[in-house]
Amino acid sequence: MQDAVSLAKTVETKAVEIWLAQFERALTESDAASLSRLFVHESYWRDVLAFDWRIRTITGADNIQHELLDTAARSRPAAFEIAANRTPPRRVMRAGAEIIEAIFKFETAKGRGSGVVRLDSQSGNALNKAWTLLTALDEIKGHEEKPGRFRHDGKAYSRDFRGPNWLDVRQATASYQDRDPDVLVIGGGQAGLSAAACLGQLGLDTLIADRGQRIGDNWRNRYHALVLHNQVNVNHLPYMSFPPSWPAYIPKDKIAGWFEAYAESMELNTWTSTEFESATYDDNSERWSVTLRRDGETRQLHPRHIVMATGVSGIPNLPDIPTLKNFTGTVLHSSQYTSGDAWRGKRALIIGSGNSGHDIAQDLHASGADVTLVQRSPTLVVNVEPSAQLPYALYDEGPSLEDCDLITLSVPVPLAKKTHVMLTEQAKKLDQKLLDALTGKGFKLDFGEDGTGWQFKYLTRGGGYYFNVGCSDLIVNGEISLAQFSDIAEFTAGGARLRSGEMLPADLIVLATGYKGQDALVRKLFGDAIEKRLGPIWGLGEDHELRNMFTRTPQPGLWFIAGSFAQCRIYSKIIALQIKACELGLIPNSLPAPAPTEAKVLALST
Repeated sequence: MQDAVSLAKTVETKAVEIWLAQFERALTESDAASLSRLFVHESYWRDVLAFDWRIRTITGADNIQHELLDTAARSRPAAFEIAANRTPPRRVMRAGAEIIEAIFKFETAKGRGSGVVRLDSQSGNALNKAWTLLTALDEIKGHEEKPGRFRHDGKAYSRDFRGPNWLDVRQATASYQDRDPDVLVIGGGQAGLSAAACLGQLGLDTLIADRGQRIGDNWRNRYHALVLHNQVNVNHLPYMSFPPSWPAYIPKDKIAGWFEAYAESMELNTWTSTEFESATYDDNSERWSVTLRRDGETRQLHPRHIVMATGVSGIPNLPDIPTLKNFTGTVLHSSQYTSGDAWRGKRALIIGSGNSGHDIAQDLHASGADVTLVQRSPTLVVNVEPSAQLPYALYDEGPSLEDCDLITLSVPVPLAKKTHVMLTEQAKKLDQKLLDALTGKGFKLDFGEDGTGWQFKYLTRGGGYYFNVGCSDLIVNGEISLAQFSDIAEFTAGGARLRSGEMLPADLIVLATGYKGQDALVRKLFGDAIEKRLGPIWGLGEDHELRNMFTRTPQPGLWFIAGSFAQCRIYSKIIALQIKACELGLIPNSLPAPAPTEAKVLALST
């Protein structure tokens, strides 16, 4: 049995070695016909900075060979070989197909990279053709990460007792009294911390500005019962993994404490209690003039780059609900809600049925309130276990976190959609009893566009789904009431009157109505001209990539990072490499503006 397994591995490794050798030869000789023969007709190449300093997905064998030859003439890729000490070539199922998946390494004129190739696994072929190909830049030659750069030799601290100690140096460095940062990161959550850590490792002087009193307040100050809805092994930050003793689902206060410790341990420069008020860009100096208000005092900084790490959503979305002004009780947006303790014995209406709406309803119920969840639109519901964890199965298969991240990066959006259709169908079968019971209660269900499930709702809308951690069961059991927003005739002083004439009395109304997209935040902070120049932010574009995320934008020196812990961990290094390349003069500081479109402010569900 062991010999058979070893033989299978040898066959897979040999197939990958043959493919890589022919691929390199075709690139070196600019052999278009040979390149085309290396890919199946419906194939995908995702290049992340390695060949063209952009993040883009090319589809179809003919298009791939054309783009490969065009960009290879400039990037001069070479030395393709299976990466040692990483997950070896193996047969796996991806998007319903059995393929050979392999991690390789390579070099270009300016950098070193890693990649993933997926070959068709049909035996008997003289050559296994590629279904997908990822080429991703890992480092710029001569400017590699310096993991030991914080390790001072200690002479001033241990020998010169009159010299500044470590804390003195850290405080002086973070004060920015005598210099401007290279990069100003707005937001100290997982996006901002991840980006700043990677930027620091590339020697870029980076400052994080966060409006909270402490790093971690973006989690610490959220509602009492909040925990992450995906498991700990997916959610590490760069360079420092969570301790192995941590629970599978991390509570918000544990995250907040880790963020604070992470910033300290990684020696990240942070300004808390700091509001970003405005910024203008000078094309001549290629610097920003930024106005910050810190502890009531105004500071002016002139960084070359601003990284917006304020999350997928920005400004709370407060819809104009006719007659809501008639209500004389308390109205809160979900972002203002912290705990249900003050509402024991009171009556609450929660408007909105995404994660926040459900979680707040459950928290209020646990506090002894009488709760009605008001559904505005159909909502995807999936049990947190096991169904919501299905997309993360890779992280339990055995590869290292580094390899899992690279494999995740390598999946092109069209194939990810196929995968998530399959996962959604699997989740529906697992959750069928719950879904039938919810439907019986009048809950309106949705499974995403074309059945692609919750993750593509997140990538396109930022929400519109609920990971069930108990609230759905409370609705089914009648412990939390359900109403449809379309059935409300009007709001009154004491609650809401339904079209049937029935009253829904309330002391509290929580608007779990989501947030406006980053477009609105950009317009507020940077002005109409820059918002118009950028175009839409977040949501998938025609090129199968998120718009204006993790990449250069049409506005020089303005960058965006947001998303899950995994997204921020993976793409923080990608942003850092691009900013470093801009500083080195390897690439321009911006991308061409997109074709004019009707920009719409996106309201993101919670």
